[in-house]
Amino acid sequence: MPTPIGIDLGTTHSLVAWVTPTGGAVAIQNCDSEVLVPSVVHYREDGGVVVGTGAMAQALDHPEATIASAKRLMGRGADDPETKRLGSYRYASDEGPVVKFDVGGGKVVTPIEVSAEILRELKNRAIDDLGDVGAAVITVPAYFDDAQRQATKDAAKLAGLDVLRLLNEPTAAALAYGLASKENGVFAVYDLGGGTFDITILVLDDGVFQVKSTGGDSQLGGDDLDRALAGVFLEDLAYADGSEVPSNIARALLSGARRVKHALSDVEVVDAEIELPDGRKVERRITRADFDALVAPIIKRTGVACRRALRDAGLSKDDIDGVILVGGATRTPIVRSYVAEVFGKEALASIDPDQVVALGAAQQADLLGGESRRDDVLLLDVLPLSLGLETMGGVAEKILPRNTAIPVAAAQVFTTYADDQTGFDLHVVQGERELVEDCRSLARFTLKGIPPMAAGLARLEVRFEVNADGMLSVSAQEQRTGIHQEVEVKPSYGLTDDQIEAMLLDAYEHGGDDVAKRMLREQQVDAARVLSSIEGALGADAALLEEGEEARIREAMKRLSDAAAESTDHRVIASRIEELDELSTPFAGRRMDRSILDALRGRAIGAIEDETKDAKGVETHLAEEAEKYAQERQDS
Repeated sequence: MPTPIGIDLGTTHSLVAWVTPTGGAVAIQNCDSEVLVPSVVHYREDGGVVVGTGAMAQALDHPEATIASAKRLMGRGADDPETKRLGSYRYASDEGPVVKFDVGGGKVVTPIEVSAEILRELKNRAIDDLGDVGAAVITVPAYFDDAQRQATKDAAKLAGLDVLRLLNEPTAAALAYGLASKENGVFAVYDLGGGTFDITILVLDDGVFQVKSTGGDSQLGGDDLDRALAGVFLEDLAYADGSEVPSNIARALLSGARRVKHALSDVEVVDAEIELPDGRKVERRITRADFDALVAPIIKRTGVACRRALRDAGLSKDDIDGVILVGGATRTPIVRSYVAEVFGKEALASIDPDQVVALGAAQQADLLGGESRRDDVLLLDVLPLSLGLETMGGVAEKILPRNTAIPVAAAQVFTTYADDQTGFDLHVVQGERELVEDCRSLARFTLKGIPPMAAGLARLEVRFEVNADGMLSVSAQEQRTGIHQEVEVKPSYGLTDDQIEAMLLDAYEHGGDDVAKRMLREQQVDAARVLSSIEGALGADAALLEEGEEARIREAMKRLSDAAAESTDHRVIASRIEELDELSTPFAGRRMDRSILDALRGRAIGAIEDETKDAKGVETHLAEEAEKYAQERQDS
């Protein structure tokens, strides 16, 4: 049968791996014994496409027609502020939900198409080595959102690849290490690649891989170290006045900075010499101490995410049994020393950090799509951010909390707020805050055609399903009528740096305030419901009011209305609701008595007894169904 493959689609380099008949995962080389394919694509004037090392050679002379690090732009909009910061390319448009590169000759390509060329190159390399190639497991950063994951799947489709699963990069690395070392315990996966940083805390227990928490920064990586060092070289050139640096000069400096960075991993001093396209030469001596001081603030940014991930998992650094290093940037000595400082122990690095993600992806591909020799491995991934629904008052009701293991499905039942409501407006949100206004909007859809009913009678079941790729589907069904609607969430924009940080940091910083605001909103909604209900009752059954009773109820309604509009303390509103409830209870009781008398008037006693027996039977049946439903929800 066709051989399944694992692909690490990286920001700076990509590679493909497979599992041999003996059970070991190996990366596939080209004819020059190279494993890594630079994630660079050059579009020639004659319409041809060059991928990898050949494309890099064209970058200085044809910068606009050579696209590098397209992964950072996957799922982003053309008008996203991050788009321009991440690449000095020629864009076909400054608007729209998708970035479009103008690569010359009237040709326009998107990051999806650029990534598809890289995937096609990897697929062809695998075909040359293996012959018939099957479906693939492709890795993505843990913090890729739905738009970025969907963009990756679209790129694979363009490349002619069937996707078995999208797998988070840190989880793939853990899979590779778990099978190689057969160790149990709690591990941290520190993944600093070219363009993204991810930190994952997971438990390995007799073949079961369970992710406990995940975090990171989707805009932090080894490229940032290169930019910092290139900035030092730029000081020797005449651009200090703020004038724009030509793209070919910038790329030459970045390429030279990358070579110096790699050299400093092995030696203490490098005499850098960078030749520029305009004939000039930059020369400077760089010591490892100089480099460490320059990039230390960038490296320390990873520590914030590491400590947050430990808190999310309910662990301290003393609970960690080992740290797994992933990504070429982890070869840098300052990174390894900083990781040892954060976690209090030296990191594991027995597997090549450039290859470990692809090797884990290959093992997962073999498990899912091959004649696997291992049937005792279970992989449990998690949601990086909570998913929920907007309820009355703008409250975010979390259906699937952050760090829930996936794939997963969960359902919750809602009802109508107003009488004669014939539809539901559903708003799907993502984030950790208590109010919708502080969360990220993912999708909106409407369920229509519900027959008019009294408030509280309709039963709307909303079901959230997240598949193994982290893609979300939301469905809604009114249980009495069977009316159904569903939506697959594919937001058109990726998360920016600020949004990612705000979703988690703001949740910690404003946790107490958010809970207070949520309780206030809920009491305000409850107050509006109570006031509306009593106003309707006073208008319909004024004859049942005793002398002076309406005035007292109206006065209590005024106090509740004022409290709901002015008070910032939910307890004040709750006390006013309780006060109004006590005053209106006798009136409500008389209304109930009259309703019962109207229902019984003119009826035979025997018929009433029969109906009472039937009602008790129905009540028992409903109680049994409710208990059964509660048990099913608990099991699911």
